[in-house]
Amino acid sequence: MELMDKTINSYFDVWLGPRDPRVKGWLLLENYTPTFIFSALYLLIVWLGPKYMRNKQPFSCRGILVIYNLGLTLLSLYMFYELVTGVLEGGYNFFCQDTHSGGEADMKIIRVLWWYYFSKLIEFMDTFFFILRKNNHQITVLHVYHHATMLNIWWFVMNWVPCGHSYFGATLNSFIHVLMYSYYGLSAVPAMRPYLWWKKYITQGQLIQFVLTIFQTSCGVVWPCAFPQGWLYFQISYMISLIILFTNFYIQTYNKKASSRRKEYQNGSMAIANGYTNSFSFLENNVKQRKQRKD
Repeated sequence: MELMDKTINSYFDVWLGPRDPRVKGWLLLENYTPTFIFSALYLLIVWLGPKYMRNKQPFSCRGILVIYNLGLTLLSLYMFYELVTGVLEGGYNFFCQDTHSGGEADMKIIRVLWWYYFSKLIEFMDTFFFILRKNNHQITVLHVYHHATMLNIWWFVMNWVPCGHSYFGATLNSFIHVLMYSYYGLSAVPAMRPYLWWKKYITQGQLIQFVLTIFQTSCGVVWPCAFPQGWLYFQISYMISLIILFTNFYIQTYNKKASSRRKEYQNGSMAIANGYTNSFSFLENNVKQRKQRKD
């Protein structure tokens, strides 16, 4: 294992240049192997978990879901607060901020962004809860892609650009996660579900977050500083991939559902107007739809 770590690290150093010495020896950052293993195990569980649960009763997980989501809400709120105050203390430049001119504020940002990286490992539990509850329809390509890539991307960010211009996307994402995990925590309590109306707007917020991150990252390309340009181009590309996937998710989840509801309403109105035969057909279609949803 040690030999493999040295070999991998030497390749990274050749490709990406010297690492930031300020994170040397930090938990999970010294070598890429643990992050890779965690990611491989995650994908293996995504593949085998639903097969294992196929003939088993779903777990409720209600109590632990409330605690889990509350914990991530508080962690996200902490990260958002610390990032905002760190940026203000360091006098960070919105248009481009290098990784070595913020003084003590840089170290504050680095410490918070380590927690941000580590939170991506904790968030693997999102998928595991879907598997245990047999909510397999929620384990989409977008979901798995986003979770599996973020941990790996942020391992590289923490080793080479752990502060400076890297702060912006993490700050916005932490704020969105405060809203998202508070929503999921409340939705785990059945009595609260009728009062939860903002799920759709969380997805809209995520899309706005990606657009703003592309804009802010592009500023570093147009008005460059000492922040490595390659990282900026990579972040723009990654954000574009998320916009495509999240837009598709939004259309499939909200626009098509709204269209389907309008069609059902229109079909129901036609059935009432045209009498018994159409009424029976309308009811039959509804029964079929229920069966399909149940399956």
